[in-house]
Amino acid sequence: MRSGIEDAAREAGRAASEITLIVVTKFHPVSLIEQLAELGVRDMGENRHQEVQQKAAELAALDLTWHFVGQVQGKKARQVRAYANVIHSVDRASLVDALASETSAVDCFIQVNLTDDPARGGVNPNELLPLVERVQDTAGLRLLGLMTVAPLHVEPRRAFARIRALSADILQSAPQATALSMGMSQDYAEAILEGATHLRIGTAITGKRPDHS
Repeated sequence: MRSGIEDAAREAGRAASEITLIVVTKFHPVSLIEQLAELGVRDMGENRHQEVQQKAAELAALDLTWHFVGQVQGKKARQVRAYANVIHSVDRASLVDALASETSAVDCFIQVNLTDDPARGGVNPNELLPLVERVQDTAGLRLLGLMTVAPLHVEPRRAFARIRALSADILQSAPQATALSMGMSQDYAEAILEGATHLRIGTAITGKRPDHS
């Protein structure tokens, strides 16, 4: 995986060192995360609140960076921010308000939905700028940039190019929000070519998830 990232970065004229690899470990046991940590992986991604809450508590001594990459229920927002270092899925004003804090700060991405399905996570691109401003005006949130999942049946690089363009649009309101969380096991190379700074990689590193049916 590291060599694949380096190859894609080289093709894009970028340094691989500027790309954060987040290993998505949902459904995998704590023992796997401990092995990853021994190999030097510091950034772990999870999307199930109860699961990561337990893992983060159990592995607190490892001082890992926990990325919450799933949808956040408003009523769970405070619990999520208690253990998450980065939340990748801010997508609505009510969630921004639920994540507000006067005592501590958490890094976050705004998730953009590039499909026509409102049930999928993410803000509609047409509603992005007001949400950016809402995050900027809310205590306790530091906006890093934008996040997306490439839609099925769409050429991934086209989707990532659109997010890159949207990122340029928000810089006037949020000049620090230059990061792009995009790219998974099957399309990370295309994401790197379009400027991804954070990759969310699961099965390409961890293998097939344990059966939880």
